[in-house]
Formats: sequence, C-alpha cells, structure tokens
Amino acid sequence: MTRTTGLPAPDLPPGRHPGAGPARGRRLPRIHRAWWVAAVSFVALVGAAGFRATPSVFIDPLHEEFGWSHGTISSAVSVNVLLYGLTSPFSAALMERYGMRRIVSGALLLIAAGSGLTVFMEATWQLLLCWGFLVGLGTGSMALAFAATVSNSWFVQRRGLVSGILTAGSAAGQLVFLPLVALLVEGPGWRAASLTVAFAALAVVPLVLFVLRDRPEDCGLRPYGAGPGHVSPPPPPPGAARRTLRALRDASRSKVFWLLAGTFAVCGASTNGLVGVHFVPAAHDHGMPVPAAATLLAVIGVFDLVGTVASGWFTDRFDPRRLLAVYYALRGVSLLFLPLLFAQSVQPSMLFFIVFYGLDWVATVPPTIALCRAHFGENGAIVFGWVLASHQIGASVVAFLAGLVRDTFGSYDVAWIGSGALCATAALMALVIRKRPGEGAGDAAGGEPGEEAGGDGRAGETGKASAPAAP
Repeated sequence: MTRTTGLPAPDLPPGRHPGAGPARGRRLPRIHRAWWVAAVSFVALVGAAGFRATPSVFIDPLHEEFGWSHGTISSAVSVNVLLYGLTSPFSAALMERYGMRRIVSGALLLIAAGSGLTVFMEATWQLLLCWGFLVGLGTGSMALAFAATVSNSWFVQRRGLVSGILTAGSAAGQLVFLPLVALLVEGPGWRAASLTVAFAALAVVPLVLFVLRDRPEDCGLRPYGAGPGHVSPPPPPPGAARRTLRALRDASRSKVFWLLAGTFAVCGASTNGLVGVHFVPAAHDHGMPVPAAATLLAVIGVFDLVGTVASGWFTDRFDPRRLLAVYYALRGVSLLFLPLLFAQSVQPSMLFFIVFYGLDWVATVPPTIALCRAHFGENGAIVFGWVLASHQIGASVVAFLAGLVRDTFGSYDVAWIGSGALCATAALMALVIRKRPGEGAGDAAGGEPGEEAGGDGRAGETGKASAPAAP
C-alpha cells in the first residue's frame, strides 16, 4: 500500500485531480474517484446494517421458541450495541494505519459469521456469542467512524454532505432488510432470516476489495475539492491502539468532548437502543402484526435517508450546534406522544410520527462529525469514534432497561417518556458547546480541520490548509 508523507502533494498529471484541465490525448474523468469510494462505502454500510435491524423482529420469535424473557434477549442486544461502540474508535485508527479495505472486509466476514451461526444456538450464552460478540465486533469495526474516515480522507469539499449520505447507509440497510426479514420470520422462520443477512454481508466483500481504496494519493489523486497547494497528511505512526487512547486522553480534557459524548449517548438511547430494538414488540403488544410494525420501522429508514442527507447539506451551511439542539428537541417531543399512537392497525397519527421521527433518526451525525473535526483536527475521526462509543453505551443501557421496563410494567410507556425527557436535556447540552474563535455558520464542516485539542485541554488553532479549488 502506498503511503505518503506530510509534504505538499506532487505535481500530478493534468486530469488527475478536480479543477485541472485534461492532458493532451487524455480524457478528463467525469466523476472523481472519491464519489465511487463513497458509493462502495455506502453499500458496505448497508450490508453491515442488515443484521443490526433484525433484533427487533427476533425478540418475540426467540421468546416463543426458547422461553427466554425480554430482558434476557435484550441483554444480548445490549452487548452487541456496547461492543459496536467500543470497537469504533479503535477501528478508525486501524483503518488509517492498515487501510479501509482490510478492516471493512474483515468486519463483513465477522457479521456474516455471527449471523449464520445463530441458526445453531440453543442456549443464551450462544445468543450472547453470536449476537453480542461476533456481530458487535463486526459492526463496530465499520461503524459511523468509517463514514468519518472516508469523508476526511477523500473529500475537502462536500464533507458534510458525504458524511450525511454515508450515515444514511445504516438506514438504507434497515430499509432493505427489515421488511424482508419480518416476512421470513413470519414464514420460513427466524433462521432463514439470519442466513439471508449472512449471505448479503458476504456479497459485499468482493465489491469492497475491488473498488475501495484507502487514500486518494494511492490512486495518484488529490481529495475531492483540494487545490494544487493541498498538503497530504503524514502517514499515522505505528501503534493504532496507543494513538486511539492518546486521542481519548487529549480530547477528554476538553468540555466540548464531554458535551458531544453526552448528547450522542442520548441519541443512541433514543434511536438504536429504544426505537430500533423495541418499537416492533411494543407495537405487537397493542395488537399490530409484526410485518406491519417492521414495515413502519423500515419506513423510518426511508425518511432517514432524506433527513440525514439534508442534515449533511445543512451542516455545510449552518451552525452545527444549533442544528443539534433543534434535532434533539424535536425528537424528544415526538417520543412523548408515541405511547398515545399505538393501535391494532396503522393510523394516520402513527404515520405522521414515522415520517417526523424518520427525518430526525440520525440527522445528528453530520453536525457531530463536523464538530469533532473542527475541535480536534486530524484526530477528529478517532475522537468521533469515542463519541460514537458513548452513543452505543447509551443505546446499550436503554436496550436492556427498556426490556426490564416491559417485564416489570407490562408496557413500554415509561421508556418512551423517559427517553423524551433525555432528548430535551441533550438539546440544552448542544447549545452549551462553545464556538471556535472566528468560526462562522458552516465553517466546522466545510474546509480543512482548523483546530485540535491541546495538551492543556484547550483547543488551539493549527492553521488552515490552502483554500480548496472550486468543485
């Protein structure tokens, strides 16, 4: 694998980077390779998201077949979600050190193994091994930190938009797999559904190996939107684990890090941990058929595609802190009303919730990535990995607690109301995040990283790279 130094990028042949004219006898590529890398990354994230969408439709079948309680099954999901978060920051450093192709391919193989082996399980420890450890490690190795790595490495311009599109890949996986999985569970059974997800993850591996590249310099290119004076970042030093822990140590000295981690923990609690895991069984408690409830959850994924891409566009233009405050406030209000909307059939009020909540599902990701990049510079992707770990810790805790709430009270109402209150708190926390000196609306997302945490915990200016060329 070709590695670059921290020197100015060499003079590349014309036509090999955006903004340059074609060389004599050579046709200018219409589409910069960065967009192909983004497209394959999107497909890979879709494949990884497939298994994460299945627990919500597996809870009742496993409860009926094995007699396991909702709390027991939710504990396996909790381990999955926790490992997903804790693996993410290390995977970001490993991708920078050893390359995205190797890490993503290995992650997809782990997901396929975990999904496929579930068909043989007969005890709860096997559920914890397959759902919890194997799939948790696999999905964590190509989590949303993967989206941050791709956008940081391959793009100077349109970073917010790209991070939004890649984030939407998880929702697309939910959209593609969840209705199919629900139908398989109702028909051939949950084992057929598990095997389907395993084969889908395996099918993505050749595409990743064939198309994905780690850095634009490996292809003789500059990042999309980079001008002739663009300085290639130096290769990361050996010791990905040490670098990951060092980034956490430095970032933890900043109040911004803890505010971002806290708000993102609430994000995970209110999405992956609660709605993603327990919406289908909660709707089924009110008499709604499982395929209908799963379809509603998939429709959330449809509108999440729109909302997350739009959020990336907004992040390139508006203050990410205010965007986060608005997103969390609206999400909290919608969750407070949710217990009143469940019924045996799909009502217009529930459809309104699905659309509204879908637009806000992971719209928080592009502004959070932008703030990590703005405040922590070249370590932004790794710091976002740690922030994502807090997201999954919140999701893990609530995934387990919501199952206990259901076992204790016979309904999920307390969980919905409590999550709505947490979202209101997160909205206030987002407004407390300080603004960088000289930062205007959208500056955090639009250009080169301008700030990183210093040893004293205060962010210091590191200087800007040359102005990017027009796309």
